[in-house]
Amino acid sequence: MQVSSPAFSAGALIPLRYSAYGDGISPPLAWSAPPEGTRSLVLIMEDPDAVSARPFIHWLAWGIAPTLRQLPEGVADAAPTGLREGRNTRGRAGYFGPRPHGARPHHYHFQLFALDTAPALAAGSNREALLAAMKGHVLAKGDLVGLFAQPRR
Repeated sequence: MQVSSPAFSAGALIPLRYSAYGDGISPPLAWSAPPEGTRSLVLIMEDPDAVSARPFIHWLAWGIAPTLRQLPEGVADAAPTGLREGRNTRGRAGYFGPRPHGARPHHYHFQLFALDTAPALAAGSNREALLAAMKGHVLAKGDLVGLFAQPRR
């Protein structure tokens, strides 16, 4: 599956608006059709460059219908039916925008998984519970990587 965003290109900088320094809203995302047999989609956004937690989890979302081809900007304000969000590394459910420490840019992975099942997890579940529910059920995966560095003061 191909994952993209109308807000930034693969390997490019994520706009400030989607960071914890800006509005802190999730960017719009789009993707190609998942394979036949897909029952649900899962989205995991993480920063493998973080020092405090590897990886730093910025967003967990599941229960995404396989017929959807996009999530709008600020999905928390317009979440599709069935979408549930898990706990990020900060301990809160929902999206937490990029906020890297240090001067170098961090890589932010927006990973989309097509599953042959629909995880029966409560909202607020953590990454470990989500990965356990996904084990043995991944049909396909797509990954969009964007960069973000601390704004210069």
